[in-house]
Amino acid sequence: MAELKEKVLTRHVGHADQIDIGAAMARGAYTVLPKGLKLGPDAVVEEVKKSGLRGRGGAGFPTGVKWTFMPQETPKPRYLVVNADESEPGTFKDRLLMEKDPHLCLEGFLLSGYAIKASLIFIYIRGEFVEAYQTLLRAIEQARAKGYIGVNVLGSGWDVDVILHRGAGAYICGEETALMESLEGKRGYPRLKPPFPASYGVYGNPTTINNVETLACVPFILERGAEWFAGIGREKNSGPKLYCLSGHVRRPGVVETELGIPLMKLLGDHGGGLLDPSRRLKGVIPGGSSAAVMTGQECQDLIMDFDTLASKGSLLGSAGVIFMDDSVCMVRALERVLRFYAHESCGQCTPCRIGSDWIHRIVRRIEQGRGTAQDLDTLVSVCDGMVGKTICVFADAAAIPAKSFVAKFRDEFNDHINLQRCPFPMAAGGARRAPA
Repeated sequence: MAELKEKVLTRHVGHADQIDIGAAMARGAYTVLPKGLKLGPDAVVEEVKKSGLRGRGGAGFPTGVKWTFMPQETPKPRYLVVNADESEPGTFKDRLLMEKDPHLCLEGFLLSGYAIKASLIFIYIRGEFVEAYQTLLRAIEQARAKGYIGVNVLGSGWDVDVILHRGAGAYICGEETALMESLEGKRGYPRLKPPFPASYGVYGNPTTINNVETLACVPFILERGAEWFAGIGREKNSGPKLYCLSGHVRRPGVVETELGIPLMKLLGDHGGGLLDPSRRLKGVIPGGSSAAVMTGQECQDLIMDFDTLASKGSLLGSAGVIFMDDSVCMVRALERVLRFYAHESCGQCTPCRIGSDWIHRIVRRIEQGRGTAQDLDTLVSVCDGMVGKTICVFADAAAIPAKSFVAKFRDEFNDHINLQRCPFPMAAGGARRAPA
């Protein structure tokens, strides 16, 4: 595995003036855009394909391959939609990039829009990201004034506009088809597929959707070459990667390292270890709250890439890594996760609308000491009735964590049921602490 020896995506995050186009250009912003425009759209796509860049939004699908799904010959306009609706609990990397280096983001968006021959780039940003929204809006106007957005960009013959659209705070709108519905001014309900966005997306036109971190990688691929990007990390899991560290970690925040770093190295070298060194690592959610939990023992030799985590029954997802030490009541932790999903279900599909609330109520009842011996079997049965049974994977995002918590910490659930109370006493401030 080739390690990342330098900061790439976050190299200018520490400069307070990086949000201004003059300072950003002095540090190299928009120097790759002319090169990309001279290469031509097809050459840009091929370079991204050769780099092995996989989507950083959750699914990990090869980005360059995804770009080729749009019809080559069509009279319809093509659109690029930037998914900046970063609402997965435990995730805050895209927000960092938009707030601290908006011109890197914009250059990536423009190069990617050019590659797919888009005439319009929509940036769908989470409504709560007020600072990121204002920063990006200013950056767009600055880039427009420089001729990077508009008619005949840098004399290339390419016309493009950029529209920044604020969401209204719905988690479901991070799902790409619900995002498109919201963008069109409708309720954020996921769409049935097919048709897929590449052929029938926003307003019925060919559309490609990628997240912020994914597109921010594109300028570096074109500047340094696909081989450089592919040489970082592991085979089929290449390039620099942003990880979000939270929970019981000494140094929480966004860490940039190579894709495929061992989890314990991520915790020790970059996170500073557990917040309380006297505690042991009990569990880790490796990819945002919708990922299956891993036990502390499973984490000892865990590699943080797409394929390794998938083989372990979890996922890298948004790389929102949540560390939990042995002071955590895992029943209560699951109740918090499921409370979120019960609240955020859009309600379109019955298994999700009913199931997400049902499994939350079961876990809440167990945590409050009112559980029964049948509850765990009922919980697993309801989860089985949710996974793969709905239009989008929201139901899976609620059910899979629930099943993993029960499977890996079943004794703790049984203790709640048998004792008819939570065995973790309350500490000051309302938090649970491990029994003595």
